[in-house]
Amino acid sequence: MKFPVYMTEGHGGKVLEVNADQEVVTLYSDKGEMLGTLSWGSVIEQILAGDDDVRFAHARSHPRAPLAVKVRYTTPEGRQFDSLTGGIGAGGLFIESSAPLAPGTELSVEFALPDRPWEKYKAKAKVAWTRNKPERHLLFPGMGVQFTNIEEKVRKELVELVEALNRSRLVT
Repeated sequence: MKFPVYMTEGHGGKVLEVNADQEVVTLYSDKGEMLGTLSWGSVIEQILAGDDDVRFAHARSHPRAPLAVKVRYTTPEGRQFDSLTGGIGAGGLFIESSAPLAPGTELSVEFALPDRPWEKYKAKAKVAWTRNKPERHLLFPGMGVQFTNIEEKVRKELVELVEALNRSRLVT
């Protein structure tokens, strides 16, 4: 079902499409271009979060920090892609892509951290949300992926890295 946006300030003319079969909500521009897609799970988590800080962080349960590292991701069909992350956290990461995969798509991801470039981290993940076009000339298109299976040791190292990166950003 498609719902035109009339009264929401700054967004008149856009269209929201609710797809019950795929359990996603997609936003289209006033010219019909797809701007992005969110899974129902992401929408539900944002609504339940309530708190502004959590809501604007896409209802993440772990903080993220901006960090560009190389990432290789593989689809269930075996297609492999190499890209960069735009942010990383213990709960997932943002993968820059001009052709993001659909929310709900399961992936295998492999990446290394800057302080351990020789050590490859692997995790299972799924696409939680997408950004199909750049936003505010600062945010790249791509997809937010949520880890579904990651070693606890790796998760702990990611928490420590994010805390250190965020601390250093506050000091400067």
